[in-house]
Amino acid sequence: MTLMRRREILIGLAAGSMIPFVSGCAENAALGRTQLMLISDSQLMQLSAQAWQESVQRERVSRDPAYSRRLQRVGERIVRASGQTHLDWEFVVFDSDTVNAWVLPNGKVGFYKGILDLMETDDHVATVMGHEIGHIAGRHSAERASQQMAAQVGLSLVTSALNSNADIAYSDQLGAALGMGVSLGIILPYSRQHEYEADRLGIDYMVAAGYDPRQAIDFWLAMSATHQGGQLEFASTHPSDEHRIAAMREHMAARGYV
Repeated sequence: MTLMRRREILIGLAAGSMIPFVSGCAENAALGRTQLMLISDSQLMQLSAQAWQESVQRERVSRDPAYSRRLQRVGERIVRASGQTHLDWEFVVFDSDTVNAWVLPNGKVGFYKGILDLMETDDHVATVMGHEIGHIAGRHSAERASQQMAAQVGLSLVTSALNSNADIAYSDQLGAALGMGVSLGIILPYSRQHEYEADRLGIDYMVAAGYDPRQAIDFWLAMSATHQGGQLEFASTHPSDEHRIAAMREHMAARGYV
């Protein structure tokens, strides 16, 4: 096997040809685009089940029926609107002031009391629920894992090829720089794309479920007021509040929701 020169390696990485085609891509109708899929549904479900068990063992589950009924009420409506009824859905409120919520690919939903207490209406709950279920419909967890796998395999090939050259010190430095480039240039931008896609899908699910999409803007405006000294968007997996809200307004206008 002929060793590639450094210039060829860098050109190949920039063009994406260093990522091995070890598996096919899949078309996602909800997103209207093709996705890289290197992880199987069964693997994803297994990992999700493990993560859920660890979460319910680590966190304190709320026994307040009012919180549980609220989450269940909104969750079931959004699930029906999203068409993701094939999953075994479970809605759990964690008794913590943490301002967070998440949904696993297997349909297990975790909302913290801290974020529910900030939600003045069911429309606000539907905003976050729709967004999180949008990640499932978008198959974002599988895609992100596939991107990370591809980036790691591609980086390993590049580093190996570089270290085969005589200038080992230079190769090590370049390999480290490529590692940062793969992270900031490939993985994180896709994560921000996922967030925008989940926002758009979430808005659509809110409308289909009978909730007011304008209250999604109200909720994110209120949330943005609580962010102090946040990370720069360039180095973050989430869009800035300003850009997120602008994108949602644009989507709602294009759909005729406002």
